[in-house]
Amino acid sequence: MKEFFKKVSEIFKIIFGYSIMITLFVGGLTFFGYVVALIVGGDVAAQICELIYKKIIPVMIYVNTSTVLLGLLAMYLAGEFALTPGKNKKPSKSEGER
Repeated sequence: MKEFFKKVSEIFKIIFGYSIMITLFVGGLTFFGYVVALIVGGDVAAQICELIYKKIIPVMIYVNTSTVLLGLLAMYLAGEFALTPGKNKKPSKSEGER
């Protein structure tokens, strides 16, 4: 059963990686859209900003949130508990003196 979860986790990690890459790319495009709107100015700039703000950003937020949840699920299926507090091993005095 552990091997099945590891394989599913690897698939989820691949989907997570590509989804984050696409989200970052779209975020960069929205930045450049705002720069173009700043250069163009006027009513066209307002329409560009409205399109970005009302159509693209909400979709980006939903995709990014679901992608992060997928990444967390992949991490926990693989048995990686990076977001939980663990016990820190304190070095002994002989290790600290080196």
